[in-house]
Amino acid sequence: MKALRYYGARDVRYESMDDPAPQSDGDAVVRVTACSICGSDLHIYHGHGFSKDIGFCVGHEAVGEVVEVGKGVQRHKVGDLVMIPAAVGCGRCRSCLAGVVNTCEFNMGACYGLSAALQGSQAEAVRVPAADANAVAIPEGVSEEQALMMTDALATAWYGVRNADVVPGASVAVIGLGPIGLMAVDSAYVMGAHVVYAIDPIPERRAIAEAAGAITLHPDEALERIKADGKGKKLDCVVEVVGSDATVDFALRLVRPRGTVSVIGVQQSRRFAFPLERAFAAGLTFRTGTCSVPEELPALFPLVRSGRLRPERYVSHRMPLSEGAEAYRLFEAREAGALKMVLTPD
Repeated sequence: MKALRYYGARDVRYESMDDPAPQSDGDAVVRVTACSICGSDLHIYHGHGFSKDIGFCVGHEAVGEVVEVGKGVQRHKVGDLVMIPAAVGCGRCRSCLAGVVNTCEFNMGACYGLSAALQGSQAEAVRVPAADANAVAIPEGVSEEQALMMTDALATAWYGVRNADVVPGASVAVIGLGPIGLMAVDSAYVMGAHVVYAIDPIPERRAIAEAAGAITLHPDEALERIKADGKGKKLDCVVEVVGSDATVDFALRLVRPRGTVSVIGVQQSRRFAFPLERAFAAGLTFRTGTCSVPEELPALFPLVRSGRLRPERYVSHRMPLSEGAEAYRLFEAREAGALKMVLTPD
């Protein structure tokens, strides 16, 4: 099959590799009909890999058709259309049965496309371990692109906003307006936010958030504007979607006493000088961590089907898989309005 393979910093190649095959009775093979590039894929693209492997297939957002199942697979059959959430679990332990695969008790909570241990899904096909748990049937009324957005991006946005304790009437800031940040703006409104400040240095991305109803601000003006609007008061909830020390610190400076900061940006540093004394004195709630997609899907399916959330509108590019290297380049450079880059096998 053909796949996008990682060989080093900014070196992703469209090449042949072995076709996937079941490795256990619970595995399935899915023919990928569409996959997409996630912001966290850029960490690998920049050479900040999660392993020393090279030549492995990247990517962790995909939908497709089941083409092979092990004899132990009960929930799926050949021909089923499924979405493949970003990370896998064993499907049997208490955590997995609750939908929290990233705390799988058998340490299977790995993400596709980080190393050769679990090949990625930016390919013509992908092996899905423990497929009864790790492949999800696309519900009626949900399009392929909507399902693709829910394999990671929308689920992560929803998780981040939920972790920020957004309730009806809340004041919210979202820092970082990539695809997940823009979906977080939408999610905050669905959860009842009274006002959402959308903060990003890129004017085009601010314009998209403004069209969604947010008050959009450049980072340099955000703190003073928010304090002025609140007559000296800061915000109830802040969602950080960038992952740098500077933006996490900024989030902590925007939140009011006893407010909540939710950090879902993948962290780029190994240590962060957390202002514990200030956070303690203010009684802040600080949450971070990765999203477990299956945990969020029961809430998201009806919201997407009803049109209250429309994640597909953040798809900016649809390109053949063979142009994957160019898609990565555009996404990294934020050229041509790049947001969600959807790739389809040739």
